[in-house]
Amino acid sequence: MKAPKILPWIAHKTGISEELALKLWRRAAGEAEEMTGCCDSSDYYRLAVERFIDLAQAEGNCVLVRETPSVTCVFWLWRHQSRISSLHLIAAQNVAKLLQLGVSRALRIEKQAV
Repeated sequence: MKAPKILPWIAHKTGISEELALKLWRRAAGEAEEMTGCCDSSDYYRLAVERFIDLAQAEGNCVLVRETPSVTCVFWLWRHQSRISSLHLIAAQNVAKLLQLGVSRALRIEKQAV
């Protein structure tokens, strides 16, 4: 996915370089793809942008002020809980893949080309 056009503005507002902002965007996009399982949904893009802003604020020296309603704390907590609850599924999937790979290597099972 291409970097959003707002990336230089966020970099300037948080006081980081555009190169670092691009690296942070790629990291945020990767994490969002891992959480959502795809890279073309609105949830993926929302998570990627939110994570990018959080990473940029952590690296920079300024905090972005977002125009949000006062109920956001509840929604943020709900989204955060949802993300945390999906992490055990991701971890279990990764362990299953690792075990499958280990068993395949131990038994020397070769995948046949179709």
